[in-house]
Amino acid sequence: MDLSPEDALRLNVLLANDPLAIRIHESSMTVFGLTGTGEVQLRLNPSGRDDQYLKRVRELLSGHVLGSPGGYPVYLQRWTRMGQMRDGSLEQLLLLGEPEAVVAVVCAPGLTDELARRAWWAMEDAENARRMLARDAVAGGAMGPVLARYLAEHLAFETEPEKMMETVRLVLQPGLVDDAIRDDLWKKAQRKNAYYVGFLAAIPDALPESAPAHPVLDAHQAVLAAAAADGDALARQLLRVFAPAGQAYLATAARVLAKPPNQDVLITLLETLAGYFAAVRPEGPVDLTLDELLAEAETWLADTAPALADLADLRPAARAARVLSGMGYGVVRPVLKGTTAIGSLMRRKLEPVVTPLLAEIAALHAGAKRS
Repeated sequence: MDLSPEDALRLNVLLANDPLAIRIHESSMTVFGLTGTGEVQLRLNPSGRDDQYLKRVRELLSGHVLGSPGGYPVYLQRWTRMGQMRDGSLEQLLLLGEPEAVVAVVCAPGLTDELARRAWWAMEDAENARRMLARDAVAGGAMGPVLARYLAEHLAFETEPEKMMETVRLVLQPGLVDDAIRDDLWKKAQRKNAYYVGFLAAIPDALPESAPAHPVLDAHQAVLAAAAADGDALARQLLRVFAPAGQAYLATAARVLAKPPNQDVLITLLETLAGYFAAVRPEGPVDLTLDELLAEAETWLADTAPALADLADLRPAARAARVLSGMGYGVVRPVLKGTTAIGSLMRRKLEPVVTPLLAEIAALHAGAKRS
């Protein structure tokens, strides 16, 4: 089946005018072109089956853009979502009218704010928005707020906790959404605590929740500040966690830890905790069970800075900070290995791990209950 002379002519005129991107609306059989002055529409006039006619349209586009009339090269689809496309071909891919080609651009390391604008025009999709907001060039550009607002509005339709966490984390990057959107997401987190993990990862020191400073801060602030000024990482971390923002962080983490919806949320929370306390473990992440972390923390504590060694009331907090800096899958492996349990069943299995972990948080948080 050949294209009608009218459609072939109009498509060639569109391509001759150097469009920035092309998309095809299959249900209405319309080709849209993004130009420097706006958007143009070409309503197709198929003489046979729509799917066969659209194949010819894409062959014409591919032949003009890539010199290959076979359409979007099938072998490239294996690379698309791995970000292995050459940066020099990204603009061309947006002229093929192929959704997979748009995804190739979105995943490319060379994605720019302008290319993101064109890709978003070509294919508005939540997954594409997340991929693009993960790029500094896009998050810090004109498209950052546009994508963040879309994701914030679309979040209500997400059903997978993993996507909820990642969306909230990306949306809360500096300068993307206003306080009203941030506060609305925080309110919704009361029903979907996966949102809380996104908050903890994105703005650990600026959560929209107030908390009083830990009482121990007044008693030892001078000593901790002096040690921190001398480069003591533990002192800096204790100052951070005893402050109001740190107490709010711990309260939120304990809220999620007490009732995680599934294993992915739990593990992401543990990894986020490890990142928050990373300064106390400069040697880097570990893969230890909770019992191993507790024993290791006792050994480590014997070698802490002299400024803190004599402060007996800080030792439980120092030990807890060291334990929490080692969080990860290793902590829950003994109880979750080989099981796909979620919800209440998973939480029952986790009790031997969660209960002592909440006790460690209680050593750092004034309002937490000790077991």
